[in-house]
Amino acid sequence: MVNERLKKQLDFILEVDKTKNIFRRSLIHDGSRRENDAEHSWHIALMAFLFSEYSKDSDVDILKVMKMCLIHDIIEIDAGDTFCYDELGRLDKLEREQKAADRIFGLLPDDQGKELRELWEEFDAMETPEAKYAAAFDRLEPILLNYANKGGTWQEYNIKKSQVLERINHISDSAPELYEFAVSLLDKAIEQGYLPE
Repeated sequence: MVNERLKKQLDFILEVDKTKNIFRRSLIHDGSRRENDAEHSWHIALMAFLFSEYSKDSDVDILKVMKMCLIHDIIEIDAGDTFCYDELGRLDKLEREQKAADRIFGLLPDDQGKELRELWEEFDAMETPEAKYAAAFDRLEPILLNYANKGGTWQEYNIKKSQVLERINHISDSAPELYEFAVSLLDKAIEQGYLPE
């Protein structure tokens, strides 16, 4: 017999398996297919752990950062993936995501639902050192993938360097060395013809 708390936790775990069916615009490293939300979240959580030495704040809570990375896109099960360069899609993004957060985090026992909802909101606000650091990897990972797959999404959607720079600018606040790396990779992408100037 399963107790009520475990049932809610299991229901949540099965629900979030749906992130494997939410496909992002980014192509995986070899360009063979689109990356899904589950892969993206796992990838940036691993990056946050591996690259923790590059955090500007030596006291950043890496476990908290990894939790944010793992849950930041869960709401896309209901809200869908809004392409970061889609101005029209961003108009109702907040409303869609809040509604999704109510339902999805509401599946959990109250204490866990509250914790994950607060982590998601903190990530989205990008005000704390942990949220800024987690968001840095959310921005850095697509650059790595686009460079590896020879500009896949950048070329498909005619994304310019200035757009990418605007998107990643805040990385310098939490991980200046990673920001410098990202900018240099963008310059290499331009040289290779992967990214329009």
